[in-house]
Amino acid sequence: MNEQFKSLFEPLTLTHGSTLKNRFVLAPLTHTLSHEDGTASDVEVSYIDSRTKDVGLAITAASYINVQGQAFPGQPSISKEADLEGLRRIAKTIKANGAKAVVQIHHGGVKALPHLVPNGEVKGPSAVETTGFGQKHPHAAREMTVDEIEQAIHDFGYATSLAIQAGFDGVEIHGANHYLIHQFVSPYYNRRTDKWGDRLRFALAVVDEVLRVVKEEAPETFIIGYRFSPEEAEDPGITMSITKALIEALLDKSLDYLHVSLLDIQSVVREGEYKDQSRLGLLLKWIDQRVPLIGVGSVFSAQDALAARLQGTPLIALGRPLLFDSNYVNKIETGREDEIVGYFDARRSDKHELPDALWQAFASGMYPAPNR
Repeated sequence: MNEQFKSLFEPLTLTHGSTLKNRFVLAPLTHTLSHEDGTASDVEVSYIDSRTKDVGLAITAASYINVQGQAFPGQPSISKEADLEGLRRIAKTIKANGAKAVVQIHHGGVKALPHLVPNGEVKGPSAVETTGFGQKHPHAAREMTVDEIEQAIHDFGYATSLAIQAGFDGVEIHGANHYLIHQFVSPYYNRRTDKWGDRLRFALAVVDEVLRVVKEEAPETFIIGYRFSPEEAEDPGITMSITKALIEALLDKSLDYLHVSLLDIQSVVREGEYKDQSRLGLLLKWIDQRVPLIGVGSVFSAQDALAARLQGTPLIALGRPLLFDSNYVNKIETGREDEIVGYFDARRSDKHELPDALWQAFASGMYPAPNR
């Protein structure tokens, strides 16, 4: 290994005692590989096996906690006992590769797809029109009742219980990317006038429910993470000031890590009092080493990963880089970082060893990617 990259391979012990073997994380990547009922498919398990061999922590694709929140076709489910057999296969596969296995628990909210949810009834914090995965035209979503909000909180807890039964090392609460928890934080999606109009109430209620279940059912080392988006383009939307308040509230909880969702790890603040400042830099300052932060976004080369690490980022998540080159981490560790394939090449005969559905998504331009 080139000496300059040694810090990327230092172990890290999390809040509750789990130790990661290195600083690389498999990002939770959207896929459409599960069976129609959300149970794991052989293709899905094989794909996960191929991308988790060298990382310290592996986070599964967003897995819905209730079919009412299904946001894309072929989405994994962690909502019912029938899911357990497949979930156990996934957890066992990841752990056999030496990585900690974390399942991301998710509800699409207004981004759920009408043709995938019962009676086509999409709902979220407030009534809006929006587009979801693969849609060209918007759909309508209605406002959730108080009972439905409380049920969703319960469902996050039940999903956590299923994750524990399946043998996962932890869960990541999906509070990012315009899905349900994000929507409650956002002034664009949450226009309620009752107590659930408080931007942080729902997010913190979900965290508290997950923590309750973990305390009652999980081993002491069980990992609890939270993913968030620091800004959104909608107006009025989530700003860095709102995110600062969220971070401060989450730091009072017993979490193992926070995970910022970025398209570019070196991006800057869009607007407001922190305009043009590094998003990552601000987050690291606010967190002040109280919990590790996972950074993600456009880390295509070994130097990209090193730059984020030298900036103080404890953990580096890899999404598209591991899709384009499943040996990304190993190549750095064995001194072959110059051989990393950091781009999508539609002409490759091996199709980057991707499942056909994912290869087609990149080849069609559905997902952004640097090209050769």
